[in-house]
Amino acid sequence: MGDRNNGNEPAHRRVSLALREQIAAGHFHGGRQLPTELSLAEEFAVSRQTVRRAFYDLVADGLVYRIPGRGTFVSEGASMRLRRLGHIEALTNLPSDTTTEIVAPLRRRIDIEAASRLRLDSDFVSTITYVRRHAGGVFVTTTVHLPDAHARHLSGGTEMQSGEIGSQTIIGLLEPHLASPVADLVQSITVAPAAEDIAHYLGCPTGHPLLRADRLYLDSDGQVVELAVNYYLPENYTYRITMGRSRQSEASNY
Repeated sequence: MGDRNNGNEPAHRRVSLALREQIAAGHFHGGRQLPTELSLAEEFAVSRQTVRRAFYDLVADGLVYRIPGRGTFVSEGASMRLRRLGHIEALTNLPSDTTTEIVAPLRRRIDIEAASRLRLDSDFVSTITYVRRHAGGVFVTTTVHLPDAHARHLSGGTEMQSGEIGSQTIIGLLEPHLASPVADLVQSITVAPAAEDIAHYLGCPTGHPLLRADRLYLDSDGQVVELAVNYYLPENYTYRITMGRSRQSEASNY
């Protein structure tokens, strides 16, 4: 069993992210036991040692606890803590059951609005568009705008060509090259009619109402790294967030 998936991400990281998604979605309530190391190893086609490392990641974040001889259990309130601890990770990594396909390759062009949102002095940005598939169907198209300095890390790679199939987001590919890690994300969600090219990618009529989610990623120095504009088919996608009252010491997190 390999230690890495078909990208550059360690296998234990892939397993821990998948478990985080399931915990956040409420599949495992507080006190419920997670599947055994053996069953998860078979599910993800990895070694039991890899699964154990994934468990250690979750233990370190306080999401699960281990009882020798009994197994691994979800901590009380883990789902809400995960909303704070893992939100950026959930948006920079794809779920294991989705893939991407480049439909418009990386290119440099003038886009005054995107350049302004990226806080650039120039009007030039580098732009790439891809679709995401689940169970064979397209449910979202994403156009990513990058500063030239960051786009250079991706230019020339075969994964940036039209028709290429991948398993990572652009920000996921880019982050290993950044001097400072992605630390914050500003997201705005609106409704927008499908433009002709977007309708073509999604297989819907022009003007069809879509869910538009704009995501601005910033690094730990406060510099804008990427602007991603996503268009979702509302028939195939639901945006859900769970909120609850926090303890007084955590009030600033909401």
